[in-house]
Amino acid sequence: MAEYAQGGKMRYVLGIDFGGGSSKATLLNEKGIIIGSNTVEYKTAYPQNGFAEQNPEEWFQATLESVRVLLDKYRVAPETISAIAFDAATHTAVLMDRNFVVLRPSIYWTDSRSIHQVEFLKKNYLQLITEQTLHIPDTIWTLPQLMWIKENQPQIWTEVRHILFAKDYVRYRFTGVYCTDRIEAEGSMLFNTKEMKWSRELCGIIGFPIDHLPPVKDPLDIIGTVTEEAAALSGLKAGTPVLCGTTDTVMEVFASGAISGKQMTVKLATAGRICVITDKPYPDSNLVNYSHIINGLWYPGTATKSCAASFRWYRDTFGGDYRELDQGAETVPAGSEGLYFHPYLAGELTPYADPKLCGSFTGIRSGHTRSHFSRAVMEGTAYSLLDCARTIEKIGLDHGTKGMIIGGGAKSPLWSQIVSDCLNLTLYHMENSDSSFGTAMLAGIASGFFRNPDDAVKRCVKIKDIVYPNAENTAFYQKHFEEYKSIQKALAGIYDAR
Repeated sequence: MAEYAQGGKMRYVLGIDFGGGSSKATLLNEKGIIIGSNTVEYKTAYPQNGFAEQNPEEWFQATLESVRVLLDKYRVAPETISAIAFDAATHTAVLMDRNFVVLRPSIYWTDSRSIHQVEFLKKNYLQLITEQTLHIPDTIWTLPQLMWIKENQPQIWTEVRHILFAKDYVRYRFTGVYCTDRIEAEGSMLFNTKEMKWSRELCGIIGFPIDHLPPVKDPLDIIGTVTEEAAALSGLKAGTPVLCGTTDTVMEVFASGAISGKQMTVKLATAGRICVITDKPYPDSNLVNYSHIINGLWYPGTATKSCAASFRWYRDTFGGDYRELDQGAETVPAGSEGLYFHPYLAGELTPYADPKLCGSFTGIRSGHTRSHFSRAVMEGTAYSLLDCARTIEKIGLDHGTKGMIIGGGAKSPLWSQIVSDCLNLTLYHMENSDSSFGTAMLAGIASGFFRNPDDAVKRCVKIKDIVYPNAENTAFYQKHFEEYKSIQKALAGIYDAR
């Protein structure tokens, strides 16, 4: 492989993702084979309860580190990189002044500070927002977050001249090009999804000039090239093509091979998602609707706000590493001997749309060990996904009895099995299905490695194993799900009154 690279015979692309706590870069060759990857963690700051912020500079520095590591470790000559592309979670706005200087840390989408702004929007603009965006106001969306800044940090708001989103900002640092993609724009609550353009009416709610927003491109568009400055910092060659890129979930959906109708993905990442590929959006208060990279397709889905984020919080708060916690949880029977965890660390989306909900452990007894708590976290997120699955069934989305399991949490065989049992679904685990891999595939299409998305999936996506539900455990979880729901109902009123 190194010989090919040095001789300039083999070509490569880079896909780079920005997740809730880390950035991952994947190096893919023209044959559709992953050469290597690198992950760099960064912090989310919680300056107050309900607040969650990230520093855009840390995304950029994480990218530089990963690119340098991959080029050096695998002895890849910079001129053999055909293209790079980025993806990230939606809604995370970067506010910049007239000189493109970042004005403040970015509010991450799990932040729930904008509760009062959401209530205002629901009371005064609900019809306008739902008609144009297909969604209802919630703290996850950019619009109420911007309202909060305007009302609470007016000195910053008056300086805002440009708004980008996480992956757009990093791409701007590499290219100097100001733009976003259509799927990212759909997550801003400033975009008319039906007409596929920025909305003057929605921008008018916060008095932000529409011409200050970035041009909207397609994810596959090559929007610029690596600048001399970025090349010197990263080790890439100046002039390397850079794609527009898009959002992390659609890249995971793509990486799993879900590119045709009725296919379903179950995601165990920062958030938990169940998405079904359809030929149209399904406007509903319990669904998030985004268009696919393939024109004419959508991937409406439900969402539990803190999935893998719950397990990371648990690890960071109580100690240990993932492998150790996973091994301990394997020794505990289904149900964690009466211990329940509700993963509402940042409120909840489906099916409650309630940012005031809080996480909880209930049913604690003196015999419970750390291993019980570890398994309870996994089971609590699986129960929350069951809440999501039942919502999909009520809406009438046909998803069948199998799906692709994606996200970092899917690396745990135990967690995957718990989710399979709880949902009573056969789950296909691909060799690689993270968003950086999907983004590398996207860059491969733009570079001519693959003819189209279908060709990329056929050549790159491979099944690693299949997880089948255990009938006995499924019956257990379906029964005890009612207790899980009862606990949520009993505690919700307490949280709402605080």
